[in-house]
Amino acid sequence: MRSIMEDRDSVNESDTPKGPLAGIRVLDLATMLVGPMAAQAMGDMGADVIKVEAPGGDLMRRIGPRHSPDMGSFYLGCNRNKRSIELDLKTAEGRTVFEALVRSSDIVVHSIRADAAGRLGLSYDTLAQLNPKIILCRVMGFADDGPYGGKPAYDDVAQAVSGLASLQSVVAGEPRYVPSCMADKITSMYAMHAISMALIHRLRTGQGQEVCVPMFESMVSFNMHEHQWGETFIPAKGGMGYPPVSTAARRPFRTTDGYLCVLPYTDKHWAAFCEVVGDPALTADPRYATHAARQADQMGFWNEVGRRVRTRTTADWIEALTRADVPFGRVNSLEDLLADPHLEGVGFWQTHEHPSEGTLRVPSPSIAMSASPPSVRSLPPRLNEHGAQILAELGLAPHTPAG
Repeated sequence: MRSIMEDRDSVNESDTPKGPLAGIRVLDLATMLVGPMAAQAMGDMGADVIKVEAPGGDLMRRIGPRHSPDMGSFYLGCNRNKRSIELDLKTAEGRTVFEALVRSSDIVVHSIRADAAGRLGLSYDTLAQLNPKIILCRVMGFADDGPYGGKPAYDDVAQAVSGLASLQSVVAGEPRYVPSCMADKITSMYAMHAISMALIHRLRTGQGQEVCVPMFESMVSFNMHEHQWGETFIPAKGGMGYPPVSTAARRPFRTTDGYLCVLPYTDKHWAAFCEVVGDPALTADPRYATHAARQADQMGFWNEVGRRVRTRTTADWIEALTRADVPFGRVNSLEDLLADPHLEGVGFWQTHEHPSEGTLRVPSPSIAMSASPPSVRSLPPRLNEHGAQILAELGLAPHTPAG
């Protein structure tokens, strides 16, 4: 990865390889996290992403620590590789600019509820009249045609209704939210996937289309890959929930000075772990001798592993398990990740100078591509930073947003 994404002091597009979406223009009208994260991913892949902001800008600009009033850390985390223009779509002047943008674009992304989007002229039918090849990606809480259609939803709502919060009862004793904007980020990846498929369809047929990505359905689909379990069959062959992960015994283990994930999953791993702990006879214990036996007694198995792990230091275990080729992972804090040797080795963290925000630490795109790699070409824009530039490209006169 380092050969593709070297750490740089400043961003320079001229020395950056073109990504697979070079030449594609995206209009990002979304706010919060789901839509902007998907649009940022397209920007990483080379697309020209224009962030169309209502007067005052994206609310996320004002969340998190910041140097400038409208450049909060939350906004900085999901808006790189974009240009910003401030438009009031409720005015004739703003609408004229937006329609010109639609005619010159390939993709529109927004997370505005259907009724409001219709009033703003953001329905697919309206956009397709301007540009028949346009791909509209709508991100919403719930699919429009169900009884929940049109209801507001945020990450916590999606975690609750999708069953994800309930799954945390295994370890917390009651429903809990995952301490990450999990539903937003997962739905964003579904959106990016769907947009990519729509682009392939257009490449083959010349047709644009509307792409709808509901958070509820996306998260239920995400959860059910393993947790549908016995309800896969009609009639059911048992209950729901994948047993190996639906147990409080599945947890990081305490060492003498920290915590470690230790996962002797296969019979080979288990035999190697027994050698490491100096008890090869444990391999023949009928409770743990086979993968099936270990799966049948999850609590007993993991308690046995945990009892052994707590006898040594984290460093001792890392050395021994590495040598034995048993899967493991040190339990990192968020702060640990800033100096993780592997992330340093692949050049994950980049340092760039932002013209108004100073030195920023920026994560690299996590995907490596040999011929058309993603890249960080530009840093998150100030509100309306590129308004004059974009208007000039469209051949339009300077525009002052109403506000």
